[in-house]
Amino acid sequence: MSWWILLLLTAALLALLLFRLKKPKYLKTLTQEEFTKNYRKAQLLDVREEREFKTGHILGARNLPLSQLKMRIEEIRPDTPVYIYCQNGSRSIQAAKIIQKKRQPEEIAMLKGGFKKWSGKIKKK
Repeated sequence: MSWWILLLLTAALLALLLFRLKKPKYLKTLTQEEFTKNYRKAQLLDVREEREFKTGHILGARNLPLSQLKMRIEEIRPDTPVYIYCQNGSRSIQAAKIIQKKRQPEEIAMLKGGFKKWSGKIKKK
């Protein structure tokens, strides 16, 4: 009987994780080519932690870690598109949900594959 409970708990945790990481419809996923076309006209946010940002980031990006996003949400302008990236994409989805709920910008886009797939210019701090 106890293995049934363990199985149900595991399934519930997996379902919760998948729900959290589901990409919302308002969030555009852009290839690197699409991303670079317009990211200079947007607020470019790196939602990785500061130590990750310092090892290298997209030129012009501002570091706004996911762990601090709720406290610093007022730094995001609702009247300008928001382009987000993280290491691989999962934190970008979480950040987009927070930004949409609190600031409702005209556009939110994320970099497909995240920083690890980026082959453009980077800056190291």
